[in-house]
Amino acid sequence: MNHQHRLTRLLLTVASIFLIGVTPLQSRADATLPTVASVDLQRYAGQWFEIARLPMWFERNCVGDISATYSVRDDPRISVLNQCRTKDGVISANGVAEVPDPMHPGQLRVRFAPAWLSWLPLVWGDYWILALDPQYRWVMVGAPSREYLWILSRTPSLEQQQIDALKHQAQTLGFDVHKMIDVRNDSP
Repeated sequence: MNHQHRLTRLLLTVASIFLIGVTPLQSRADATLPTVASVDLQRYAGQWFEIARLPMWFERNCVGDISATYSVRDDPRISVLNQCRTKDGVISANGVAEVPDPMHPGQLRVRFAPAWLSWLPLVWGDYWILALDPQYRWVMVGAPSREYLWILSRTPSLEQQQIDALKHQAQTLGFDVHKMIDVRNDSP
Protein backbone atom coordinates (compact mmCIF):
# COMPACT_ATOMS: atom_id res chain seq x y z
CA MET A 1 0.00 0.00 0.00
CA ASN A 2 1.56 3.34 -0.99
CA HIS A 3 1.96 6.29 1.34
CA GLN A 4 -0.74 8.41 -0.33
CA HIS A 5 -3.30 5.60 -0.09
CA ARG A 6 -2.54 5.11 3.63
CA LEU A 7 -2.82 8.85 4.23
CA THR A 8 -6.15 8.97 2.40
CA ARG A 9 -7.52 6.09 4.50
CA LEU A 10 -6.31 7.77 7.70
CA LEU A 11 -7.93 11.06 6.74
CA LEU A 12 -11.20 9.28 5.94
CA THR A 13 -11.13 7.58 9.35
CA VAL A 14 -10.42 10.84 11.15
CA ALA A 15 -13.15 12.60 9.19
CA SER A 16 -15.60 9.87 10.10
CA ILE A 17 -14.78 10.17 13.78
CA PHE A 18 -15.20 13.91 13.92
CA LEU A 19 -17.86 14.61 11.30
CA ILE A 20 -20.19 11.65 11.33
CA GLY A 21 -19.65 10.89 14.99
CA VAL A 22 -20.66 14.26 16.40
CA THR A 23 -24.30 14.03 15.36
CA PRO A 24 -25.58 11.10 17.49
CA LEU A 25 -25.31 13.01 20.75
CA GLN A 26 -27.32 15.90 19.35
CA SER A 27 -29.71 14.08 17.06
CA ARG A 28 -31.17 11.36 19.25
CA ALA A 29 -32.98 14.10 21.16
CA ASP A 30 -34.72 15.14 17.94
CA ALA A 31 -37.23 12.38 17.34
CA THR A 32 -39.36 14.58 15.07
CA LEU A 33 -37.68 13.28 11.92
CA PRO A 34 -39.87 10.43 10.63
CA THR A 35 -38.22 7.33 9.22
CA VAL A 36 -39.57 4.37 7.29
CA ALA A 37 -41.46 1.79 9.34
CA SER A 38 -39.70 -1.24 7.86
CA VAL A 39 -36.55 -2.10 5.90
CA ASP A 40 -35.68 -5.46 4.39
CA LEU A 41 -31.90 -5.39 4.73
CA GLN A 42 -31.54 -8.27 2.25
CA ARG A 43 -33.29 -6.15 -0.39
CA TYR A 44 -31.44 -3.02 0.70
CA ALA A 45 -28.07 -4.72 0.24
CA GLY A 46 -26.20 -4.07 -2.98
CA GLN A 47 -24.90 -1.00 -4.77
CA TRP A 48 -26.50 2.43 -4.54
CA PHE A 49 -25.40 5.48 -6.54
CA GLU A 50 -25.36 8.92 -4.97
CA ILE A 51 -27.66 11.23 -6.93
CA ALA A 52 -27.58 14.32 -4.70
CA ARG A 53 -26.29 15.29 -1.26
CA LEU A 54 -25.81 18.14 1.13
CA PRO A 55 -22.19 19.32 1.02
CA MET A 56 -19.76 17.76 3.46
CA TRP A 57 -16.02 18.11 3.56
CA PHE A 58 -15.24 14.39 3.59
CA GLU A 59 -16.69 14.17 0.07
CA ARG A 60 -15.04 17.39 -1.07
CA ASN A 61 -12.61 15.63 -3.42
CA CYS A 62 -15.27 13.47 -5.05
CA VAL A 63 -15.99 14.59 -8.61
CA GLY A 64 -18.43 11.82 -9.57
CA ASP A 65 -19.19 8.13 -9.69
CA ILE A 66 -20.08 8.09 -6.00
CA SER A 67 -21.52 4.86 -4.70
CA ALA A 68 -22.23 2.94 -1.53
CA THR A 69 -22.33 -0.85 -1.47
CA TYR A 70 -24.02 -2.61 1.44
CA SER A 71 -23.54 -6.28 2.29
CA VAL A 72 -25.48 -8.22 4.92
CA ARG A 73 -23.12 -10.00 7.30
CA ASP A 74 -23.52 -13.11 9.44
CA ASP A 75 -23.85 -10.91 12.53
CA PRO A 76 -26.61 -8.28 12.81
CA ARG A 77 -24.47 -5.64 11.07
CA ILE A 78 -24.09 -4.51 7.47
CA SER A 79 -20.75 -3.94 5.73
CA VAL A 80 -20.45 -0.58 3.96
CA LEU A 81 -18.10 0.31 1.12
CA ASN A 82 -18.20 3.94 -0.04
CA GLN A 83 -16.34 4.87 -3.22
CA CYS A 84 -15.94 7.90 -5.43
CA ARG A 85 -13.91 9.14 -8.33
CA THR A 86 -11.50 12.01 -7.67
CA LYS A 87 -9.36 13.91 -10.15
CA ASP A 88 -6.51 11.57 -9.15
CA GLY A 89 -8.32 8.23 -9.19
CA VAL A 90 -10.72 6.39 -6.89
CA ILE A 91 -10.93 6.57 -3.11
CA SER A 92 -12.89 4.28 -0.83
CA ALA A 93 -13.85 3.92 2.81
CA ASN A 94 -15.02 0.76 4.59
CA GLY A 95 -17.50 0.89 7.41
CA VAL A 96 -20.22 -0.94 9.24
CA ALA A 97 -23.87 -0.13 9.85
CA GLU A 98 -26.40 -1.50 12.30
CA VAL A 99 -29.94 -1.07 13.53
CA PRO A 100 -29.49 -0.15 17.22
CA ASP A 101 -33.20 -0.34 18.04
CA PRO A 102 -35.33 -3.01 16.27
CA MET A 103 -38.43 -0.95 17.10
CA HIS A 104 -37.08 1.69 14.66
CA PRO A 105 -35.66 -0.27 11.70
CA GLY A 106 -35.26 2.88 9.58
CA GLN A 107 -32.92 4.47 12.12
CA LEU A 108 -29.54 2.93 11.41
CA ARG A 109 -26.17 4.11 12.56
CA VAL A 110 -22.86 3.83 10.70
CA ARG A 111 -19.21 3.78 11.67
CA PHE A 112 -16.12 4.23 9.50
CA ALA A 113 -13.69 4.38 12.40
CA PRO A 114 -11.69 1.25 13.28
CA ALA A 115 -13.54 -1.51 15.15
CA TRP A 116 -11.43 -0.99 18.27
CA LEU A 117 -13.06 2.45 18.62
CA SER A 118 -16.62 1.16 18.25
CA TRP A 119 -17.29 1.49 21.99
CA LEU A 120 -17.09 5.29 21.63
CA PRO A 121 -20.54 6.78 20.91
CA LEU A 122 -19.00 9.64 18.93
CA VAL A 123 -17.67 7.33 16.18
CA TRP A 124 -21.21 6.34 15.20
CA GLY A 125 -23.25 8.56 12.86
CA ASP A 126 -26.94 8.57 12.16
CA TYR A 127 -28.10 6.97 8.91
CA TRP A 128 -31.86 7.43 8.99
CA ILE A 129 -33.93 6.17 6.06
CA LEU A 130 -36.47 8.92 5.44
CA ALA A 131 -38.05 7.59 2.24
CA LEU A 132 -37.67 4.26 0.44
CA ASP A 133 -39.18 3.17 -2.84
CA PRO A 134 -41.34 0.04 -2.37
CA GLN A 135 -39.26 -1.66 -5.10
CA TYR A 136 -35.98 -0.42 -3.51
CA ARG A 137 -35.08 1.64 -6.61
CA TRP A 138 -34.30 4.85 -4.66
CA VAL A 139 -33.84 5.96 -1.07
CA MET A 140 -33.46 9.22 0.83
CA VAL A 141 -31.21 9.11 3.88
CA GLY A 142 -30.51 11.83 6.40
CA ALA A 143 -29.67 12.67 9.98
CA PRO A 144 -31.91 14.29 12.60
CA SER A 145 -29.38 17.13 12.86
CA ARG A 146 -30.41 18.02 9.27
CA GLU A 147 -26.69 18.36 8.43
CA TYR A 148 -26.55 15.21 6.29
CA LEU A 149 -28.83 14.22 3.43
CA TRP A 150 -28.38 11.86 0.50
CA ILE A 151 -30.60 10.78 -2.38
CA LEU A 152 -29.44 7.39 -3.67
CA SER A 153 -30.55 5.24 -6.59
CA ARG A 154 -29.88 1.72 -7.80
CA THR A 155 -28.97 3.23 -11.16
CA PRO A 156 -26.39 5.96 -11.89
CA SER A 157 -29.19 8.45 -12.58
CA LEU A 158 -32.74 9.07 -11.43
CA GLU A 159 -35.67 10.78 -13.10
CA GLN A 160 -35.66 14.51 -12.35
CA GLN A 161 -39.31 14.36 -11.27
CA GLN A 162 -38.41 11.84 -8.55
CA ILE A 163 -35.39 13.90 -7.44
CA ASP A 164 -37.56 17.02 -7.20
CA ALA A 165 -40.21 15.15 -5.18
CA LEU A 166 -37.61 13.85 -2.73
CA LYS A 167 -36.01 17.29 -2.37
CA HIS A 168 -39.44 18.77 -1.70
CA GLN A 169 -40.10 16.13 0.96
CA ALA A 170 -36.69 16.84 2.52
CA GLN A 171 -37.41 20.56 2.55
CA THR A 172 -40.68 20.00 4.40
CA LEU A 173 -38.66 17.98 6.95
CA GLY A 174 -36.36 20.96 7.58
CA PHE A 175 -33.40 20.23 5.31
CA ASP A 176 -31.82 23.09 3.32
CA VAL A 177 -32.14 21.49 -0.10
CA HIS A 178 -30.92 24.63 -1.88
CA LYS A 179 -27.40 23.63 -0.80
CA MET A 180 -27.65 20.14 -2.31
CA ILE A 181 -25.02 19.03 -4.80
CA ASP A 182 -26.15 17.00 -7.80
CA VAL A 183 -23.77 14.13 -8.57
CA ARG A 184 -22.71 12.95 -12.01
CA ASN A 185 -22.20 9.20 -12.32
CA ASP A 186 -20.65 8.31 -15.68
CA SER A 187 -19.48 4.77 -14.95
CA PRO A 188 -22.02 1.94 -14.79
